[in-house]
Amino acid sequence: MAKSTSLQLSVICALALLSGCSMAPKYERPLPPVAADWPVIAGTTASRGANPANALAAAELEWQSFFSDASLKQLIGSALQNNRDLRVAVLNIEQARAQFQIRRADQLPTLNVQANALRQPSLSANANGGRGISSTYTAGLGITAYELDFFGRVASLRDAALAQYLATEEGRKTTQISLIAAVANSYLSLLADEELIGITAQTLATRQDSLRLGKLRFDAGVTSELDYRLAESLLEAANATQSQLLRQRALNLNTLTLLVGQPLTGELLTGKSLGDASVMADVPEGLPSDLLVRRPDVRQAEQLLLGANANIGAARAAFFPRISLTAGAGSASSSLSGLFKSGSFGWTLASGLVLPIFDYGRNSAGLANANASQGIAIAQYEKSIQTAFKEVADALAGRATLSEQLRATQAQANAEGVRFRLSDLRYQNGIASQLDLLDAQRSLFTARQAVVQTRLAQLQSQVTLYKVLGGGWKDEAVAAQKP
Repeated sequence: MAKSTSLQLSVICALALLSGCSMAPKYERPLPPVAADWPVIAGTTASRGANPANALAAAELEWQSFFSDASLKQLIGSALQNNRDLRVAVLNIEQARAQFQIRRADQLPTLNVQANALRQPSLSANANGGRGISSTYTAGLGITAYELDFFGRVASLRDAALAQYLATEEGRKTTQISLIAAVANSYLSLLADEELIGITAQTLATRQDSLRLGKLRFDAGVTSELDYRLAESLLEAANATQSQLLRQRALNLNTLTLLVGQPLTGELLTGKSLGDASVMADVPEGLPSDLLVRRPDVRQAEQLLLGANANIGAARAAFFPRISLTAGAGSASSSLSGLFKSGSFGWTLASGLVLPIFDYGRNSAGLANANASQGIAIAQYEKSIQTAFKEVADALAGRATLSEQLRATQAQANAEGVRFRLSDLRYQNGIASQLDLLDAQRSLFTARQAVVQTRLAQLQSQVTLYKVLGGGWKDEAVAAQKP
């Protein structure tokens, strides 16, 4: 009897050691469906030449080092603490971690304490001819239906849960990157609004003076009503622009408040301009292949692909037998007082095997579903790479062209400023008409607006390049922990 028991235990141990053989296909990372280098716009200097040799990659540069504006840093810090989308992303990680822990626990036997009491009429008559009550009490430890994972089904499900957990972690990083960029761009938009409102206020004052002077000249018969009505039209156009800018500032402020997750204090924007936020660290773009390891959204798509790969292993294992083990050890007695007395202890050991024969195509359909899910995951992974390539290429195009555009726009504004002063001087001396002055005034206003809008586009392009290169998920505290 002892030899038989030892043999059974040896067989069970051997099966346990052999369990976990994966039937999932060998994973091979798909080739990135993008060019080997970034496109260069004809007629511009290649953006690679603008990178400092010792510059950190965007993914290695903490956002505290990338941004220089103290108010913006404060806003980003508040957003990382209070933004609800980021909270949801963190809770998704906790949920996925719990699911992984459940799957990992399935690989180990669950030990339970079992206690039962049974009372029923006795089948045989007692000495008095009546039927008594028989009692049975049991207590002990038991393992119920523990699956010996000989074909790797449980291990594959664990691997799929692990991939899902890692994917949610990458998803949180993606959410943080997008949040930081959104806060920065909204903040820059607010600074641009303030600057444009200031320009419009100056233009309004100038046009009110022109209208007042034009009215006097019109009443005196010096100029025609055409000059007076043009001045009136330009004044009302400036009023309309001011109302539009005030509305735009309110909307941008509401957006920033939502991103930060709490009401904003007024001093954050007091006395600020776009020029104060222009100093940002430059980042090298690297190669397209770097996106595979630097962009969290690409890594997230790859983890989902790994999970789909593991699900194929679980679907394949469903065609093979499931071997389960049930074991127990404890005490049994007909009386509660004798439950733990000597001689009442015993143990049981049983194994079972279930092999699917006719399931009406259920397992085949499950495998087909897993294969289709893998194909979808591959397509989504490749698309994430293509999307990342496109976003970086767009940002590099902005970096290559916006600096020259800003220079040209600023030069145009300077020329229009000189033209306005000369037109005003000629008008005051009676050499030029009021139409010339008003036209110069209108052109100067448009040029000054264009300078602010171009500078905003350039700064936001810098933020976007930092974001699409995978920057913004690493914090200083995390970086300090690195060896």
